[in-house]
Amino acid sequence: MRALQVTELGQPPVVNDIPTPEPQHGEVLVKIEACGLNFGDLLMIKGSYQERPALPFTLGMEVSGTIAAHGDGVTSPEIGTRVAVFGGYGGLAEFGTFKASLCVPLPDAMGFEDAAAFQVAYSTSHVALDYRAQLKAGDTLLVLGAAGGVGLTAVELGKLMGATVIAAARGADKLEICRKAGADHVIDTDGDDDLREVVKSLGGADVVYDPVGGDLFTAALRACNPEARVLTIGFASGAVPQIAANHLLVKNINVIGFYWGGYLRFKPQVLTDSLTQLSKWYEAGKLHPHISHTLPLDQANEGFELLRTRRSTGKVVITP
Repeated sequence: MRALQVTELGQPPVVNDIPTPEPQHGEVLVKIEACGLNFGDLLMIKGSYQERPALPFTLGMEVSGTIAAHGDGVTSPEIGTRVAVFGGYGGLAEFGTFKASLCVPLPDAMGFEDAAAFQVAYSTSHVALDYRAQLKAGDTLLVLGAAGGVGLTAVELGKLMGATVIAAARGADKLEICRKAGADHVIDTDGDDDLREVVKSLGGADVVYDPVGGDLFTAALRACNPEARVLTIGFASGAVPQIAANHLLVKNINVIGFYWGGYLRFKPQVLTDSLTQLSKWYEAGKLHPHISHTLPLDQANEGFELLRTRRSTGKVVITP
């Protein structure tokens, strides 16, 4: 089978022909129909992600497809079941083996591409906003990097959960996408808008969702209301901000660390509950995954470049 593999850290991944894997005890073999790209994939290529598989390894964190075979001890999901899986890696290939316990059967209404764009982005935002920050109706939510893979889902979910949503993104085209996702106000971070002043003029932020870091984190922190909750989702800018603790003290602000994948190890029920709720919202027509690019496996590196240069909006999906 064909698979996109990292053979040397820091170098572009390559498509290799490798043996189709055999599912081991507790695993299933999935015929992969679609794989969503994530910023974490870029970090894995460099060797700077939390997870570091042994070389060579196949990229691809989240997939959708069909159960093709069972390993020992597995009886469900049944062969032929359409599923989504977050495996951490191994998804940018024609087949992959994953723990059966990680497979989530797809709603009938959900296609493979939507499913590959759904798990990480939506559940990251849902668990962060609901479980960690306890966003409530009437709060003002500021989303940085709001047109990106996770940012756009935070806009959509924030609005669904009853918040007033301020979306910060780069350029008029991306801001229009944020408006369509439900943003009440938009801020152009590539223009002349002063993020701190605009947010303060709108009443300040009760919750900040930040997958960007850098200077935007600092500006957002200064625009927070008393008892605000600031979610650190990632550092797409490449700069990890340093926090002046006295600012937290004066306004009683909470800065909340959040790593979605960590819950797989120590509290998986949080993710299961989230995906159950999100599936219900999807089936009810309340969620609409935004996929800006769908590419074949041979063009996966082009997809990664779209992420790296922030030219994509929502998700980039690869169809092996």
